[in-house]
Amino acid sequence: MMTELGPLDAGFLELEDTDRHVSAGIGVVAILAGAPPSRAEFTAELARRVTVDARLRERVRGARWDLAAPRWEEDPDFDLTRHLRWTAVPRPRDDAALFESVAALMEQRLDRDRPLWECVVVEHLAGDRWAMLVKAHHSMVDGMSGIALFERFCDEHGAPSGVAARRSRAARGPRDLLAAGMRLPVDVPRLFYRTARATVPLVVDVVRPAPDTSLNGPIGARRRYAVARTSLSEVREIGAAFGATVNDVALAVLAGAFRSLLERRGEDPAAETVRVLAPVSTRSPGPDRGPGNKVSLMLPVLPVGSTDPFEQLTAVHAATRAHKHSGETGAASTLITLAGLVPFAPTSRLIRLLLRFPQHGVAALVTDVPGPKRRLSFAGREVLELSAYVPIAMRLRMGIGVLSYQDQLRFGVTGDYDSTPDIAEFAADIETRTRELLDRVRESGGRARAPTR
Repeated sequence: MMTELGPLDAGFLELEDTDRHVSAGIGVVAILAGAPPSRAEFTAELARRVTVDARLRERVRGARWDLAAPRWEEDPDFDLTRHLRWTAVPRPRDDAALFESVAALMEQRLDRDRPLWECVVVEHLAGDRWAMLVKAHHSMVDGMSGIALFERFCDEHGAPSGVAARRSRAARGPRDLLAAGMRLPVDVPRLFYRTARATVPLVVDVVRPAPDTSLNGPIGARRRYAVARTSLSEVREIGAAFGATVNDVALAVLAGAFRSLLERRGEDPAAETVRVLAPVSTRSPGPDRGPGNKVSLMLPVLPVGSTDPFEQLTAVHAATRAHKHSGETGAASTLITLAGLVPFAPTSRLIRLLLRFPQHGVAALVTDVPGPKRRLSFAGREVLELSAYVPIAMRLRMGIGVLSYQDQLRFGVTGDYDSTPDIAEFAADIETRTRELLDRVRESGGRARAPTR
């Protein structure tokens, strides 16, 4: 049975249709130990795993004249080998060369005539290692379901995602549905009021004029990619001293890194406003990591004007708390849900119009995804580390995917090739700022000044 794409999923297709420079693929970059499997072994391993998720064998089909939403339909000519590729790291075969290869692979668009994913083996990485890039279109997965897709490709994966969520929905009986229906006359007006009240500041954040900065502007088709390596336990140690979350610490570290970046470019951080687009997962707690996008968003301003790491973390913590309590995140989620109730044709045209709007208020994309806590392997080869690749569009010249794996926390940084030649320095700044915060926390005995409420 064919399934319609939701408004957000379809929006990522419109993103590519609107801007020829955009490739809306997201990726998981895995570095593994030893030598890669042979092509025959690798293909056989993947063949056993693609049966777990039907979406891996489905392609997108649009309706005539775009009068209805695109649909997922089974590809009658599905051939796994079309989705597997092999390449090698060029000399000197170090991590920088690997990341250059990742950028080149990710900037290429996926074939819309086939299921929107591919898996690339990258051979000859120095240190007796190899890499695997799992790439999928953003219309198919978000960050959570993207990492779940990679986990399903690994050894000893669990049951298909979303089982518990489907059981939960099925458990709702007639009495629950009747009670929900009786509440509609009261709940619906309240929902629209809360949504409208919370949406206004959200829209203002995007359309309000902002100071000119090198972080926002036209982008080309080529990409750069770099990775900052930090420790999840150390980031948690920092957060514990402030009563802050891992996401708060990540944003504070990025504030310091953006400050250094602007200073190197001869710009005054105190005069700049660095507002970031931060997707927030709306998935229910538990194993619901099925396909599609289930996200809302925040638009926090990073305190790049401050020179003190403690002040930056305090400001970020207060800002994220304010965003959560303001209802803006829920308003964005509700708007996406309501868009699904509107006929697709006008919604599609509105999305195209909004995508052509030259926004100046947002400087970067930052997404935080909790990754696997257990050690992973593929065909008996240990997965040494994981990092995320996020696409950029709509004048955002940088995107940062923050992904955890066991005790690792990796910042995968995507940049526009022409306007972000200093992306490796930015990744190094992330590592430096994290060490600075950790040193300050330990010097204070782990009793940092509590964040303002």
